[in-house]
Amino acid sequence: MSQAHSAVEARHLVKGYGIVRAVRDVSFEVSRGEIFGFLGANGAGKTTTLRMLCGLIRPTAGTALIDGFDVFAQPMEAKARLGYLDEEPFIHPHLTGREFLDYIADLYRMPRGPERQQRMERLLGLFELADRDGELIGAYSHGMKQKIGLASLLIREPSVLLLDEPTNGLDPRSARLVKDLLEELAARGTTVLLSTHILEVAQALCRRIAIMDHGNLVATGTMEDLRAQAGSAQATLEDLFLRLTAGPESSALIERLLAPQP
Repeated sequence: MSQAHSAVEARHLVKGYGIVRAVRDVSFEVSRGEIFGFLGANGAGKTTTLRMLCGLIRPTAGTALIDGFDVFAQPMEAKARLGYLDEEPFIHPHLTGREFLDYIADLYRMPRGPERQQRMERLLGLFELADRDGELIGAYSHGMKQKIGLASLLIREPSVLLLDEPTNGLDPRSARLVKDLLEELAARGTTVLLSTHILEVAQALCRRIAIMDHGNLVATGTMEDLRAQAGSAQATLEDLFLRLTAGPESSALIERLLAPQP
């Protein structure tokens, strides 16, 4: 994959905390308009990697690029193209949803006027938050906070989205809405790097998938690539994930459980 077609690029990213290496020499690229899955168990290094890519954590070594701009050497250029949603998104609890979207739009110097207002109303309607006028975000449920956090990214239409568990806490209807929305955004050219524990979501949405384990990138590719690496042509993503991230004892048990029956 050539750099000219890369919207996100991690080059040999390393993050250490003393003698602990949370991320170990991680490299991958994501094409423009691609939905790229980022999987791993708790503590595997996914969130640390995402935070390095968006500029919240400075890497011990390596480079993070957004649309070819170095996140730390050219932060204004990179972050202008980027939207990041944390698993626990930052949202102002003492604002209403509409006030929060206005606040974010002002931060990014979006011109005030009918176009901005219409975009805000469309997003509030899409995420079923329009009837919450007057209710402070601090009183929102976790799922509603996820939705207003996602709306705060989309109000300014970034070209790259880094999403850490975007369907966490959502009811099935809202989760399906988010999945359909991400597919539509990707079809229009938005790049999505999606971290999730819900493997069915990753398998349904993502053209390629990266799997992390104990700070290492243990596999990257399409489902066909991962199946070839695991030596199982019919394996589900759950099967592949368990085979690639389990320890020796667990791997032996899994192999016995997944072995074809005579």
